[in-house]
Amino acid sequence: MSLLQKKDEIRKFLGMKHWIVISLMLVAYDVVAVSLAYFLALWLRFDCSFNSIPKYFFESWQVFAPFYAFVCVIVFYSLRLYKVIWRFASYSEMLRMMAATAVTTVFHIAAITVFVKRMPISYYIIGPVIQFIFTLGIRFLYRVYNFIRIDPRFERRASERTNVMLIGAGSAGQMLIRDIKSSSGLKDKIVCIIDDNDNKWGRYIEGIPVVGGREMIMSSVVKYGVKKIYIALPSATMAQRRDILAICQETGCELKNLPGMYQLVSGDVTVSNLRKVSIEDLLGREPIKVQTDDVFDFISGKTVLVTGGGGSIGSELCRQIALHNPKTLIIFDIYENNAYDIQLELREKYPDLDLVTLIGSVRDSRKMFHVFEDYKPDVVYHAAAHKHVPLMEDSPCEAIKNNAIGTYKTAYAAMVHGCKRFVLISTDKAVNPTNIMGASKRLCEMIIQSFDSKIKAGEAAQIPQLFTHYTKTESGKEKLDVSRNAEFFRNIKTEFVAVRFGNVLGSNGSVIPIFKKQIEKGGPVTVTHPDIIRYFMTIPEAVSLVMQAGTCAKGGEIFVLDMGSPVKIDTLARNLIRLSGYKPDIDIKIDYTGLRPGEKLYEEKLLAEEGTKKTENEKIHIGCPIKFDTDKFLDDLNVLMDEAYANNADIRSLVAGMVSTYHPQGSGEYCEREK
Repeated sequence: MSLLQKKDEIRKFLGMKHWIVISLMLVAYDVVAVSLAYFLALWLRFDCSFNSIPKYFFESWQVFAPFYAFVCVIVFYSLRLYKVIWRFASYSEMLRMMAATAVTTVFHIAAITVFVKRMPISYYIIGPVIQFIFTLGIRFLYRVYNFIRIDPRFERRASERTNVMLIGAGSAGQMLIRDIKSSSGLKDKIVCIIDDNDNKWGRYIEGIPVVGGREMIMSSVVKYGVKKIYIALPSATMAQRRDILAICQETGCELKNLPGMYQLVSGDVTVSNLRKVSIEDLLGREPIKVQTDDVFDFISGKTVLVTGGGGSIGSELCRQIALHNPKTLIIFDIYENNAYDIQLELREKYPDLDLVTLIGSVRDSRKMFHVFEDYKPDVVYHAAAHKHVPLMEDSPCEAIKNNAIGTYKTAYAAMVHGCKRFVLISTDKAVNPTNIMGASKRLCEMIIQSFDSKIKAGEAAQIPQLFTHYTKTESGKEKLDVSRNAEFFRNIKTEFVAVRFGNVLGSNGSVIPIFKKQIEKGGPVTVTHPDIIRYFMTIPEAVSLVMQAGTCAKGGEIFVLDMGSPVKIDTLARNLIRLSGYKPDIDIKIDYTGLRPGEKLYEEKLLAEEGTKKTENEKIHIGCPIKFDTDKFLDDLNVLMDEAYANNADIRSLVAGMVSTYHPQGSGEYCEREK
């Protein structure tokens, strides 16, 4: 039976926790150790000969030893030396042991001298030294034992170990090394460290050499047989991380990254906190931060409706809105599975949230009127839309019905039911659109601008109410009598705004999931053109900026989110292949399929005719709207709706007549679905 098994048997027999058994064993050891320490002091004083020790000195030690051992146990207990996890013992535990030795030494000198007998001077000096060595030594030997012991449950051969390179010789790196060394179950072994600080080169941390800066990464991987690279640079900028990650990707090693500073501040730097390097880490820019106080003040206590609330953008809107204490949150979506998923998630995280989940279509006037009549939303985030470019090219009338007409009907219902603010989620594809999806979203922006313009002019009654079915509800409220409600329309104060941004990483239909599926199948990864570029942002970043923009709106604006520098899709594909452990063009091929009709090499954030105005947030700009004939546009929209529901094959020509910047280039399927 092994020592570990014997300890387990004793613990089970006594019915105690493991640490209590260890503590009791330490108490027994300390009783013997402190008594033996002062006996050895006598023995050394008299030339290491027991027979040379005078009888009165030996009897004095013998009488005093039990009392002294008892006092030592009390002092050690009061300094919590029996509750320390000694496998993690460090400098603070050593200081406490020094303090305990000092206190007990003073007691020993005073008590034995006054109440028993004065002892030799060397006894008072040598005794405490031996006691400190005995009591501290056994505790730190336990830590050393845990480093070097070979237990049958965790035994591993040297050949099974995975050599790891650590990038970062700072505090986070040191914590990571200690965690790996103290974890018996890990097969990782850090063999070298990389750091750009040349003052650390050629030196050692925990016995591991700092071999050089980033230029040594490639050669050190070969020299030390590295299979994994851990990056512990919590204070580095995104650009610095991107540059280092670009080098690390060329090695073919598995990459893991310590996300940020909060782990270092909390002292929670462990292997379990490392995460795989994601494509977001390679964008090379700092995460966008948003002032949440204004958003909280705007959302708190209000009823908020999110259309398309089950989608990638809509669901993240719901998550962030739930954080800001709304009175009621309404999730509205036509796809019940997505709506159900976000409903379950929010109910689990926010059990006190007044959450309503509704299934329906924004194209249904009667449904939208019922929703607004029943719940009276104060704020609407309109995220419901068809967004897949290639699918909409094949079904252009559906893009018009759902995006343009659905936005119109939702906006009208919001206006006549006292909604305070309506925020449209738009896209950079609405800028100089070459596809019907982008053109339909530009129509949405024009609808929002038209509503705002009419309301500010006191002409809300002139906004036509569009219907595909004219049957009235029982209450008669669906089709409003404008002449009879003239005063009502003059008092409408709803503010309509749009927020425009580019591609979001990980959203439904984005290039990232498509590339991942292609890589899983062994390739090839299809890119339309080696020079095609897109703007990218993470979903939480985009949504937080949408909410910030909606907070500072005054009505009629098209807010444009600054998405940083554009990224080549080709570079994105190659990085993703490397992150998956393959080599581009060797393990996974990249095929260039050519631009399809309607696809552009680059997306624009603003129309050339627009300009920008600054806001308090440097990441949010306001596009100055292009002027157009609002009355003619609203009349044409009524015709466009009829033609869309008639599935007119020439719908693109009608849209081009309404959106002057739309230049259709034919139809067809696209290789990439970017939103």
